[in-house]
Amino acid sequence: MSNEAQDYVDAMAEKRGYVLDYHKIMAAADFPVLQAANHVVNSAYLEERTLDRKTKELLFVLSLTVMRAPLPQLRSHIQVALDLGLSPQEILEAIEIALPEAGIVAFQYGVEAWQSVVNVDPLEPRVKVHSGKAE
Repeated sequence: MSNEAQDYVDAMAEKRGYVLDYHKIMAAADFPVLQAANHVVNSAYLEERTLDRKTKELLFVLSLTVMRAPLPQLRSHIQVALDLGLSPQEILEAIEIALPEAGIVAFQYGVEAWQSVVNVDPLEPRVKVHSGKAE
């Protein structure tokens, strides 16, 4: 990886608060394409225009939930939302929007990712039940 590519990845981490595996791979393998893709992300997501960064982050969490994006990616955006000052409840409400349109599976996926970041202790039933997990 060139010094320019390394500096670019470092700047991405500083500005976004995260870098994804594909960012690191593309920096090493095809730096110009990473720059082009990142330009689109900067314009649509990172730069404040009419929507502020918090609103965009909630929309990003919702869209990643609906698409059932890789869990590390979804978790990183939940963490960024928290770092931006959004409450766990605000983030959960964004995930809940997935329920009527994308269905219970996408919603459950988002809730599980959210819980793993915010560490909510689930309530367990006091009666014996099956685990509720697919086996």
